[in-house]
Amino acid sequence: MAEHLFTSESVSSGHPDKLCDQISDAILDACIQADPFARVAVETLVKGMKEKSLIVLGGEVTVNGEIPDYEKIARDTCAKVGYTSHDIGMDATSEELCEVRVAITTQSPDISDGVNVGGAGDQGMMFGYACNETEDLMPSPIHYSHKITKALSHARHSGEDWLGPDGKSQITFLYSDINKPVGISNIVCSAQHDANIAIEEVRKKVEEIIKPTVEDYDTSETEFLINPTGRFVIGGPAGDTGLTGRKIIVDTYGGYAPHGGGAFSGKDCVKVDRSGAYIARYLAKNIVASNVAKNATVQLSYAIGIPEPTSLYVYADGKVRTDIADWFINNIDLTPLGIINKFDLFNIKLTDTTNYGHFGDSNLPWEVIDLKDEIKSL
Repeated sequence: MAEHLFTSESVSSGHPDKLCDQISDAILDACIQADPFARVAVETLVKGMKEKSLIVLGGEVTVNGEIPDYEKIARDTCAKVGYTSHDIGMDATSEELCEVRVAITTQSPDISDGVNVGGAGDQGMMFGYACNETEDLMPSPIHYSHKITKALSHARHSGEDWLGPDGKSQITFLYSDINKPVGISNIVCSAQHDANIAIEEVRKKVEEIIKPTVEDYDTSETEFLINPTGRFVIGGPAGDTGLTGRKIIVDTYGGYAPHGGGAFSGKDCVKVDRSGAYIARYLAKNIVASNVAKNATVQLSYAIGIPEPTSLYVYADGKVRTDIADWFINNIDLTPLGIINKFDLFNIKLTDTTNYGHFGDSNLPWEVIDLKDEIKSL
């Protein structure tokens, strides 16, 4: 393999698509709190407009209990992220300034008949991946992209009030001929800012904020492209319409590994787009942690209404590992309810997963390493 470049991106919690993910997941959390077995599939659209901003909530929800106040959840989430003024991107605090339209019905009985007996909430394929490039066994480009956007958010909440909620990062790594990350070619960072600060000052301050996040590498020859278009005052939903599920690559492996195509946010964990991806990451991470491979990809697939997966594929260090796949099938409960019970997903706050990727945080239950000995023995 020749030397090559690879790029991944991350977005801040105030990015309009991530705002929508947070609203959808906040509604999901409220539904699960009312009824752990709630069936939830909620999408959100936001558009900031000076005359009157708009939030649209659509989907299917079945709750055996008190129905959450969807409108209040949406407004509260926007306020928590920081969208309380049209000058920033939208003001969702009142009906006069922002309309919330709710188009949420109950789940189709044609779907619930199969799901209520333990079957998967939909068909689909999902992937898990791990590699030994970082301590959290994630690819370097997405790992460091998230560190940059986290640093921007931390700065904004720690007194740098000239920063706005919206922001993005992108990092390009140089890989050696043995596919090892050896340097950073360039870093792109776009940070929303107050209108009264000069662009030269923005660039200087942002570089000071983000440079410590990549101190593991020599960046003396790295190109920093900060707010490359210049002014970035109009941001959030005023700059771009937001929609749930448009940041699925940011949510996973930054394009470094395959993606099944299904989004996570707003979906209860009977829907295997979410829970299947979580167990696939768990399996892949344990393979790499066992030191039997430097990288591993796990694919699962499901049929709607059927509990057991229709396939499981393991590819590690360039080899198909049917022995590992067979062991997983025979020893790990890969049904939706089995995954929910294993990771205690009825009691986890899913909004904690919405920002900065669903993988790599050691506090999450699917990041646990507890199969090393079993995998080594195969």
